[in-house]
Amino acid sequence: MAGILAWFWNERFWLPHNVTWADLQSTEEATFPQAEDLYLAFPLAFCIFMIRLLFERFIAKPCALGLKVQANGPQKAPPNAILEKVFTAITKHPDEKRLEGLSKQLDWDVRSIQRWFRQRRNQEKPSTLRKFCESMWRFTFYLYIFTYGVRFLKKTPWLWNTRQCWSGYPNQPLMPDLHYYYLVQLSFYWSLMFSQFIDVKRKDFGIMFTHHVLAVTLLTFSYITNLMRVGTLILCLHDVADIVLEAAKMTNYCKWQKLSDLLFITFAVVFIVSRLGIYPLWILNTTLFELYEALGNFPALWVLNVMLIVLQILHCLWSYLIIKTAYKAISKGKVTKDARSDVESSSDEDDTVPRSKAPHSAIATNGTSGANGTNGYLTGATCSEEH
Repeated sequence: MAGILAWFWNERFWLPHNVTWADLQSTEEATFPQAEDLYLAFPLAFCIFMIRLLFERFIAKPCALGLKVQANGPQKAPPNAILEKVFTAITKHPDEKRLEGLSKQLDWDVRSIQRWFRQRRNQEKPSTLRKFCESMWRFTFYLYIFTYGVRFLKKTPWLWNTRQCWSGYPNQPLMPDLHYYYLVQLSFYWSLMFSQFIDVKRKDFGIMFTHHVLAVTLLTFSYITNLMRVGTLILCLHDVADIVLEAAKMTNYCKWQKLSDLLFITFAVVFIVSRLGIYPLWILNTTLFELYEALGNFPALWVLNVMLIVLQILHCLWSYLIIKTAYKAISKGKVTKDARSDVESSSDEDDTVPRSKAPHSAIATNGTSGANGTNGYLTGATCSEEH
């Protein structure tokens, strides 16, 4: 095991020429980042998650109710044992052949069965109240950490001159503010890595998961190798657009349409300027060119830049989706739905085509029965479109 660790942490891979791990050991005169510090991120991530639960329960929820945010979820599908069994045990999206079979078995028309499955899928979707609470938590955290980052960075020389990110390396002592900022950010991304599987599912789930993996990897790598100065710039740059996005979502859940549209357009502008403009010209410029000039060539330099370029590819994918949404907003006069929206806002709209025949109000098959509760007519629950 010692041999494997020695091979993995080879100084000639991770560190520039003439720099060793001994140069990054803390002394009485100066403190440097140590790999074991990162273990603190796990209990801190748990604490952040617990703070989130308390925040959503005792702060966000009362605020949502005070703002008249809808507390109820989508309309529930009428009870039907046969359809419920198909839904839970076989498929949530029956094909045409299965729909025809169910139509004959229940003496319902296909359109009504489609509507039941649509309602049943909608039934599993989170309420607007839950989505508001989640967005308010993220808005609050992003606003706090962005404000902290700006207050810290405005006192540092590398904010104004990115060459200072590499000046004097590796003798760049770990300042308490920098240590706190990095650990809180890393812990937050660790909490997102796990909570993403229980949070409201987004259309860009795969992209976001990739983003979180990249973020955790970059934060860990830059901390261990003491390349944190450029990391603080990347973190602060990414937080600003997310603040506006979560604000746009909250106003949309409150049904403040004009303000929501304005905030979404603002988010689109801030996102594109920061991720497609400032990020490549400011961040990639210093990591691709200024870092090479200051410290020379070493393998980890290219690992760092590959991850940063992959991050830029994700920025381009998001920007494409956002531009499409912004174009629709301008052409139609309002934002119809955010490209980084919830999955449930897009696909399960009820159609309004009349049905050829109505289902029975009560069906009994194999000893089971289910009443639709609507005098033989299955009504639909229209999904509201949202950011």
